[in-house]
Amino acid sequence: MPLNSAADRHNIYVEGPDIQMKLSFVIALLIAAFAAWGQPAMPRMVSVEPQNGKIGDVIAVSGENLDKGSVAKVYLTDDKTDLECAIVEQTDTAIKFKIPAKATGRLSLMVLTTGKDAKYIEQPVKVQIDQ
Repeated sequence: MPLNSAADRHNIYVEGPDIQMKLSFVIALLIAAFAAWGQPAMPRMVSVEPQNGKIGDVIAVSGENLDKGSVAKVYLTDDKTDLECAIVEQTDTAIKFKIPAKATGRLSLMVLTTGKDAKYIEQPVKVQIDQ
């Protein structure tokens, strides 16, 4: 039989696009995992002590990821006006700050994160400012 006869022919199918799609998907997942792993953990305040205070009083907030590498500044806010607070002490699990002048009413705490993608994050804790 000649070499090019029908008996010598074989069909070969290549599934290149499927393999490329699967490989692209795996690479995308790995990139996303490394990006998420490289992100610093978000600061989270969970409690305030005392819950009431006057201008100049020191308030202690506890939570997680509150260190200087995560939190640049602390604010009291009523969603219209943000008042920067002077930080007195700061650790990974606590921040102590002074209630600033002009603070009145029931105010939420907000932090400014550190880094080139710094964000303002309002926290789920509030302080009542007494006159």
